[in-house]
Amino acid sequence: MKQIVLVVFLLFVGCKNENPQIEEKVDKVTAEVVEPGSESIELEIYDYDGLEPLINKKDDNIHVVNFWATWCAPCVKELPYFEVVNEKYQEKNVEVLLVSLDFPKNYDSKLKPFISKHRLQSKIVAFDDTDQNRWIPAINENWSGAIPATIIYNNEKRLFYERSFTQEELENELKQFLK
Repeated sequence: MKQIVLVVFLLFVGCKNENPQIEEKVDKVTAEVVEPGSESIELEIYDYDGLEPLINKKDDNIHVVNFWATWCAPCVKELPYFEVVNEKYQEKNVEVLLVSLDFPKNYDSKLKPFISKHRLQSKIVAFDDTDQNRWIPAINENWSGAIPATIIYNNEKRLFYERSFTQEELENELKQFLK
């Protein structure tokens, strides 16, 4: 639906028209495409060299790193579970990092509006590195590159999951680190 709206929008913008009714429709379409407040989101963008220290911290915290994208239905379905973990376990030194694999051309049109619309509170970074042959095996040697994928780690243990979670499953995996 949004693709049709965008095409209609581009047709209206591309054609000079003096009809105020059409201009009103263009304004309405524009409002549907960009989520209010998304333009104020400051997005941190990393290649693998920049991301690597964020996914390999050496501290006393438990880190939950989720690789996701707005175009991935299972990813979107499980995002609220990571938000619950972020809020519920913050006092127990759990840090959640959501690493978006959305395409750079979609940061402003899709990713930022998604973050705004869903009021995501976890730390979110965008990952922009085209050398998949380098970073996929560097993150986990058995990772096919499919998402969602999650790393849970601390100083003593590191587990990698190439799958989606239910709320209960995610918390059960996290509890292995809380003992």
